[in-house]
Amino acid sequence: MSKRLRSSEVCADCSGPDPSWASVNRGTFICDECCSVHRSLGRHISQVRHLKHTPWPPTLLQMVETLYNNGANSIWEHSLLDPASIMSGRRKANPQDKVHPNKAEFIRAKYQMLAFVHRLPCRDDDSVTAKDLSKQLHSSVRTGNLETCLRLLSLGAQANFFHPEKGNTPLHVASKAGQILQAELLSVYGADPGTQDSSGKTPVDYARQGGHHELAERLVEIQYELTDRLAFYLCGRKPDHKNGQHFIIPQMADSSLDLSELAKAAKKKLQSLSNHLFEELAMDVYDEVDRRETDAVWLATQNHSTLVTETTVVPFLPVNPEYSSTRNQGRQKLARFNAHEFATLVIDILSDAKRRQQGSPLSCSKDNVELILKTINNQHSIESQDNDQPDYDSVASDEDTDLETTASKANRQKSLDSDLSDGPVTVQEFMVVKNALVASEAKIQQLMKVNNNLSDELRIMQKKASRLEKQNSTPESDYDNTPNDTEPDDMGSSKKGRQRSMVWQGDGSGPDTAEPHAAPSPTLPSTEDVIRKTEQITKNIQELLRAAQENKHDSYSPCSERIHVAVTEMAALFPKKPKSDMVRTSLRLLSSSASRLQSECKKALPGGPSSPTDIQLVTQQVIQCAYDIAKAAKQLVTITTKENNN
Repeated sequence: MSKRLRSSEVCADCSGPDPSWASVNRGTFICDECCSVHRSLGRHISQVRHLKHTPWPPTLLQMVETLYNNGANSIWEHSLLDPASIMSGRRKANPQDKVHPNKAEFIRAKYQMLAFVHRLPCRDDDSVTAKDLSKQLHSSVRTGNLETCLRLLSLGAQANFFHPEKGNTPLHVASKAGQILQAELLSVYGADPGTQDSSGKTPVDYARQGGHHELAERLVEIQYELTDRLAFYLCGRKPDHKNGQHFIIPQMADSSLDLSELAKAAKKKLQSLSNHLFEELAMDVYDEVDRRETDAVWLATQNHSTLVTETTVVPFLPVNPEYSSTRNQGRQKLARFNAHEFATLVIDILSDAKRRQQGSPLSCSKDNVELILKTINNQHSIESQDNDQPDYDSVASDEDTDLETTASKANRQKSLDSDLSDGPVTVQEFMVVKNALVASEAKIQQLMKVNNNLSDELRIMQKKASRLEKQNSTPESDYDNTPNDTEPDDMGSSKKGRQRSMVWQGDGSGPDTAEPHAAPSPTLPSTEDVIRKTEQITKNIQELLRAAQENKHDSYSPCSERIHVAVTEMAALFPKKPKSDMVRTSLRLLSSSASRLQSECKKALPGGPSSPTDIQLVTQQVIQCAYDIAKAAKQLVTITTKENNN
């Protein structure tokens, strides 16, 4: 590769000389320092390869070179090419800038935020815009203009777009035209070589019919890229796809594998995953293999100077915001697997991928079920120690260093996700789900306790509000006398009562104009109204929790609707733009939590989750949303009471 690089080529991000890495999906060459930032962004942002020390499929390398030589970098730096950007102080990084914060901030803005990409004029219907872009991509891939297609993809065109009139995808069109570099680009952006057109033909069929045999062979390799990469990671060999060999299952010595009972149980659970969940797990393991191999190349190519310690370290897979918090935490947990544990997992995935593709039946014995039950029970005995904290509060970010703490709960939950198949519920599966709901029961009890405490506080506040009304109806002369220091006050100490009466006497008001009690804040509703609505919300939450305890999943949605109505009525009491930041924050939490609750409860309706385990996860999310609603309502009652009594 180094022979093919011209001496004039520089890093796309800082213009440093002799770039030694490439960002495959961005079509750019980058230097070591900038690559360290790219690696911390994650493969969903930038897929990096070393130009000399990483094996390259020849056409993939040619695709990146073509993009670089045809100015692909101008796509990502479009607005920086405008002279006005220099006047505004916006500039790209230079080789002398520090990695942190200068280069890192620029690279994140450039690729993660797409801050310099040319934006299309806004339209009312974004979906139509995306469809138009995808249709343009569908037409463009028959030509050799790679940079045009990359620009369309950067603006939101879909690589797997199925053209309703043509009845095929852009990859079908590129394959028919023999555009192998376009096929490489589309595949990098997620195009599936196994997608069928309206006649049941795949892009591989199109390439073979057009006599493009090299392209057809490459598409087959792309189709098996995931399992090929996993096999190559373990044994350094790839299958012979030309001769019909599509899988290699490495044979490792027993000493290199994890043969513990938990590992055997994990293998059984892996086999029981639905195809969708299995694909997600396989992709996560693929990303972890890429991270480990890239780390090895990175360390081997550095001279162990200050560059290694000063640039970004990637201890685990960075967060992908398109994935759930549970999946992100599970992905990060993969970094904790040692060599033989990870090798065992990779071999299990390769074996099961082959079984699934060939349609081999899965045997399930009583011993297998007992192993799963034993594993689940062991996990819940550990999880019961952590029930005081919600499982979905946060996601471990790429700045976290304590991986074990941030990912342990997600790993336990992920293992629960894979315990059951999508088939009919058996007695054994029912027992598994029943055990798995132990943690949810504890969470429900905790939330019920919080609601009871909130109800008690609401009753106390109602009593105080009644006393205030009684005070308002008392003749003003009753307030002219300063209370005795030892005489209790209705709303606090005698000192506070005395201060209030002193203000009333000293404001210069006569008997006809003086207000014997502080008027409620004009920007907030009365305390009584807020308390009344909060009581309704609390009552509805208690109904929802009872439904969760009794496994009445069809009651979730009606309960959530009643909660949403009560929340809407409570929010309507407040002004649209409250002056108080605390009120605004609480209202946002209240409304967003109610909307999330509705969305989660709809998943429990018939036709929603495909397995009992999915129902359990929905229940946990429902409980968390209910907790957030109760918390926000309590905050609003407290704030309103405080403001109206001042």
